[in-house]
Amino acid sequence: MDKKVQLTSQVKTVINILENEYPNEIKKDIFQLIYKRYKNALEILKNNKDLNRINIVGGVRAYMDSFDDYQNPLLKELHRAENLFKELLY
Repeated sequence: MDKKVQLTSQVKTVINILENEYPNEIKKDIFQLIYKRYKNALEILKNNKDLNRINIVGGVRAYMDSFDDYQNPLLKELHRAENLFKELLY
């Protein structure tokens, strides 16, 4: 499967988790930052804009710096998205 298609799907997965499991949290703090970055990434991917404008790398670190919940399934999905993005660019 095309890396861009995989990344688009993974970005949608993260957005879906955030919207369904953290509807109040995405309105503030680190969740809001991650959510906005992933929504922006999806727009860039959908509109075939410059992929270098995507800013999702660091979401895992930001989450881990803010919370002690290292077993959160969201982290796994964020990590997967970051890795796909890195593979796509490099």
